[in-house]
Amino acid sequence: MSLGESRQAALRAMAHPLRLRIMSLLTGAPMTAAEVARELGITHANASYHLRNLLAGGMIVPAGEERIRGGVAKRYRYDGDRDEANERARGPRPDEENQAIFLAVAGELSRRTGHARWSQPKSMADAELWLDPNEWREIRHQVSEAARALHRAARPPRTAGTIRTSTTIAMFEMEPEA
Repeated sequence: MSLGESRQAALRAMAHPLRLRIMSLLTGAPMTAAEVARELGITHANASYHLRNLLAGGMIVPAGEERIRGGVAKRYRYDGDRDEANERARGPRPDEENQAIFLAVAGELSRRTGHARWSQPKSMADAELWLDPNEWREIRHQVSEAARALHRAARPPRTAGTIRTSTTIAMFEMEPEA
């Protein structure tokens, strides 16, 4: 698969909001299509279809197989560190790919707000700021490190003693206004 085809597959993989939810699930633990289907309340066939698209786009990785009732179930996981390393190797995403991903994430944030526990502590920042370039790089690095720490801390859905949380981080440099 050429670099262009790889990028197109990744963009197609992110084009469906359900796939963002699947990637979130696969951050906490490797899962089979049947487990994803149960967790999201979708059919096994639908979960398999979306997992195949994510795999083809390089967004998830195989995480083993197990025998279940005479068949073989494949497990998949999302590896944020691997995803970041692939991004560095491929170079920056094209503008249209970034825009599509950020818009998909914005839609997912909208869905998640319907499940928020508004009475519980929360944190939010939204700002359009002018920063020193060196400070911007350092802060962006710190936030990226915090995001990776969240991914490493993720547990399987409904693990005893855990709480369901939402984290959305979108940081990007903007063109100066005319």
